[in-house]
Order: sequence, then C-alpha cells, then structure tokens
Amino acid sequence: MSEQAVKITVRPNGPLRVEGPISLTDADGRHWDLTGKPAISLCRCGASEKRPFCDGSHNRIGFQCQASPANLT
Repeated sequence: MSEQAVKITVRPNGPLRVEGPISLTDADGRHWDLTGKPAISLCRCGASEKRPFCDGSHNRIGFQCQASPANLT
C-alpha cells in the first residue's frame, strides 16, 4: 500500500499550508491529535495566538514575505 505524499505550499505573505497524512510533534515530544484534519496551516509570521497554527494574524500585522524555498544544494 503506497502512502500519499505530504504537500507543503508556501503562501505569499501568509502561512505554510500542509496537506496530506500529517504527524505533528512539539519540542517536548508530545504528539498533536490531528485526526480528521486533511490539511493545516502553520504560522510563518510569529504573531499567531494559536502557534504553531495560523490564525490569520499575518493580515493584521502586515506580514510581508514572498520568499520561495531556497536551493538546498
């Protein structure tokens, strides 16, 4: 049985949108229950009150970042 790939989309001036089978573990090793969530948005601006999840604060603070992923080589 093949597993679906996780897709991460960098949203201009916004969050990282993660779609697919997601497993999220915090810095203390606790696993987040994402049952029934086919996609999540992760905060990139640092202003979300629901970190690591996006709550739309990037709009309120005027977060600007058009960055695309850099070449890792």
